Amino acid sequence: MAAEIVLTEETLRYIALFQQLTHTNAVDCMETEEKLVFVVEKGQGNIAVGKKGEHVIKLKEMTGKNIQVVEYSEEPEQFVKNVFHIYGPQKVVIEQRGDITHATITVDPKLKGRAIGKAGKNLRIARDIVNRHHEIQSISVD
Repeated sequence: MAAEIVLTEETLRYIALFQQLTHTNAVDCMETEEKLVFVVEKGQGNIAVGKKGEHVIKLKEMTGKNIQVVEYSEEPEQFVKNVFHIYGPQKVVIEQRGDITHATITVDPKLKGRAIGKAGKNLRIARDIVNRHHEIQSISVD
């Protein structure tokens, strides 16, 4: 089962601010120490980011946090690709490993380190946001 999505008062405020600024519909917002991850409806990713990233830049200035926009997809493989879109995703393989569902994503080799992040931080954030929307409990970057 996918993880339950719990929105706090703070994340609800971020969603309201995001929707007001971008004129898109955020279906989820996950807050980490230095980053806000917004999931927008399918087809709204580019609109949410804005021309030359203007919405993301303005939100970063207003919140003091990095902003990541992920376009929702009902297809688990596509959603994983969307989460990793800035790292040049090439393919996603989803498989059962015992009683967990695991996704392996192949990204641009030059960006693999950044996709994983320092001490695996970006990978953990990606896994958490994917698990909120799909039955995938672990992710590795190839």
